[in-house]
Amino acid sequence: VRTISCPSLYISFFTEIGPHPAVLDLYTYGRGLSEARASLLANRGFVVFTVSLYGYDDNPKNMTKIHLEYFEEAIQFLENQLQVCGSGLALSIATFLPGIAATVWINGCNANAMIPLPYKGTALMLDTKRVFATKSGALNNQATLIPIERANGRFLFVAAEDDQHWDSCYFADQAMQQLKRHGKDNYESVFYPGAGHYYMPFCPSGIHGVIGKPVVWGGVPRSHAAAEVNLWRRIQEFFRTNLASNSNLSKAKL
Repeated sequence: VRTISCPSLYISFFTEIGPHPAVLDLYTYGRGLSEARASLLANRGFVVFTVSLYGYDDNPKNMTKIHLEYFEEAIQFLENQLQVCGSGLALSIATFLPGIAATVWINGCNANAMIPLPYKGTALMLDTKRVFATKSGALNNQATLIPIERANGRFLFVAAEDDQHWDSCYFADQAMQQLKRHGKDNYESVFYPGAGHYYMPFCPSGIHGVIGKPVVWGGVPRSHAAAEVNLWRRIQEFFRTNLASNSNLSKAKL
């Protein structure tokens, strides 16, 4: 794996002769830049691009909004690399930006839940007046649901049943029902008992990147570890199936 820097982007590259399928790893609410998942996937034959949003180098110190153009630039950068033959991103990017073949969604939300999401002069905003609590305690934010039915790629929805941050199982179910209502079956899912919100590595609590206060992520150590092992295999299989068509994939072991 080698690291490449460009004006506003940071990439970890798999260097064998390609083409190879590409993955954009989103470390969204974590401060700084994390290469843990990116380096692991790169070692398995993917071109992996991990970007920082805030708290790294010349990024803003705090995050107040997420511009989709930032990720659009990342996608364009990847498409210009000779080693690349596909890409996988997260819900909003898969919905609003073209060319996304596969998305792994891990303990996320199917609505814009925290900060403005501007793109080309418009923005998906959080409307607190239209947010209500469900029986499970999860906040339902119908006003800003991401219209994932517009996406053409496939989704793998991953949810932890001991997620203490928010009800990711509810959000995953809601996203799948949303796709089903529009006659789409471009998704699969996996739910993990005893797993917490924070994936790789296990972290039962920590400082939230947006609100800046301690939060509980949840998870039972043994169950969470087993979930991570299983999910690591599932992620590779999902990307290989949906991105790797006719590409060479490394047999390297880590």
